[in-house]
Amino acid sequence: MSTVWESSEYTPDEERLVSAEYTEDDLEIDRSLRPRRLDEYLGQGRVKENLGVLIDAARVRDEALDHLLLSGPPGLGKTTLAGVVASELGVQMRQTSGPAIERAGDLAAILTNLEPRDVLFIDEIHRLNRAVEEVLYPAMEDYSIDIVIGKGPAARSLRLDLPPFTLIGATTRTGLLTGPLRDRFGMAFRLDYYTIEELASIVRRSASILGVPIEDEGAEEIARRGRGTPRLANRLLKRVRDYAQVRYDGRITEDIAAEALAFFHVDHVGLDRMDIAILEALIQTFSGRPVGLNTLAAAVSEEPDTLEDVYEPFLLQLGFLARTPKGRQATPRAYEHLGMPVPEDPMRQDGLF
Repeated sequence: MSTVWESSEYTPDEERLVSAEYTEDDLEIDRSLRPRRLDEYLGQGRVKENLGVLIDAARVRDEALDHLLLSGPPGLGKTTLAGVVASELGVQMRQTSGPAIERAGDLAAILTNLEPRDVLFIDEIHRLNRAVEEVLYPAMEDYSIDIVIGKGPAARSLRLDLPPFTLIGATTRTGLLTGPLRDRFGMAFRLDYYTIEELASIVRRSASILGVPIEDEGAEEIARRGRGTPRLANRLLKRVRDYAQVRYDGRITEDIAAEALAFFHVDHVGLDRMDIAILEALIQTFSGRPVGLNTLAAAVSEEPDTLEDVYEPFLLQLGFLARTPKGRQATPRAYEHLGMPVPEDPMRQDGLF
């Protein structure tokens, strides 16, 4: 089965149902669906097993857990996992983000208000200001910070001791972290995309919390279109719930889930209008030839960074897109998904297919 809409025209201000970014509507429901304990956190088995050992050891010694770095695409549960760690340790989690800490004084204020063994979670840590990052080094290593008081010849440095704490940094772009900062984390974990079975379990758990009756086949249908991401699967569940309540009796079956998601322009593999617009631009607008990132972004009215970080990973994962030395190119699988004939020459000119 393949779902291709008659018009895949996309406007940048249109809400993207399968976007991995948060909307205001997502925040409250996301908090209610988040697991609090490690045994409630579904998926990421290897990461959970390693974290379980580290957490148990820290509790036995009554020490702060070593600093952790969590990486991976948006929506895979980095923030949730940080909250689980704090809950398992029985401490508070203070949350902020790299762009929000503009000055060294901002970070100093956060650090000096931590209680012993608290967890400080910094999202998008790769976007920390370099001056702020310098203050973080001694805080992570020695649990102390140096504050400069005054200006000019009268300036003097004051060292403040900090309680032992755990810094958990989250990033979607590990390559943008500086070496000195990356080396100060005791452990680094990369979160992987979830399997359909894992996502289906998450959808069933979320449906139970929301009080939504759902059949196993309905949960699996949502999971198949969840792009391997719990945040997106939960968002799709909310929209299917709305559709089922308005058009049916509220119960989510496989057919109702498929019908609802088609109604919201999410096809059977999880592609939405923007994904289709990207593939159609590559295939039709540029006749299958390799296209530079900036040119492709201009063609679909999207920022190059957004295209590279948000849209491309899933298209690459599905095998619909290839990054060639000459630019982005649609693969034969993309042609087949859109029901278009696969040309020979454009796909062979780079020797890729």
